[in-house]
Amino acid sequence: MNKFFAILMLLYVNIAAAQTTGGWTLKQDKDGVKIYTADYTDSKVKALKVECALDATPAAVTAAVMDIKNSPKWVYSTQTAYVVKQASSSEVYYYTLIKMPWPVQNRDYVGHLVAHQDPKTRVVTIDGSCVAGFVPKKDKAVRVLNSPAKWVLTPEGTNRVKVVYTLHADPGGSIPSGLVNMFAAKAPSETFQKLKVELQKPMYKDAKLAYVKD
Repeated sequence: MNKFFAILMLLYVNIAAAQTTGGWTLKQDKDGVKIYTADYTDSKVKALKVECALDATPAAVTAAVMDIKNSPKWVYSTQTAYVVKQASSSEVYYYTLIKMPWPVQNRDYVGHLVAHQDPKTRVVTIDGSCVAGFVPKKDKAVRVLNSPAKWVLTPEGTNRVKVVYTLHADPGGSIPSGLVNMFAAKAPSETFQKLKVELQKPMYKDAKLAYVKD
């Protein structure tokens, strides 16, 4: 059942870090990916932070994160993902279905991503949240209603970017928070290892975005 609890912690591709209480605690440092947890205001489920450096440009990472249809290839246990509304090149509403092992119900959510770059520092921020509406609730899936998230991409020289990814995913339903927290590291660890592979593909490696300057 380890896979089940790990899935619950990666229902989003991101947290309002200001709502964490106390400091971050390092839970895993493996293959260049550091994973931290922290208490979260008014929640028994801990917040999660991932830090790593990737051999990619900010544009490449942004392109991968915003490419919703391709996310099942690298986001842990994502079964279905599609764009609901492309508000602009840097803003998207999308639907995602997370496959859960029987007898647990699948989870799904309607997400909203907005990307922007600071023109002076060249740091790219991608804010994520859940939104209501757009896609009717499904009988065989538990709708996730709250999962604030954030990507912060800081360029470090040529073709190198520091990534700080934070999220607080409330899976809904009657899942013991202690068990969710216990297996929090597995899902982001596997996701970021797959992301490293995706970023070497030409469609991302050579990506050019009008709103991101490398």
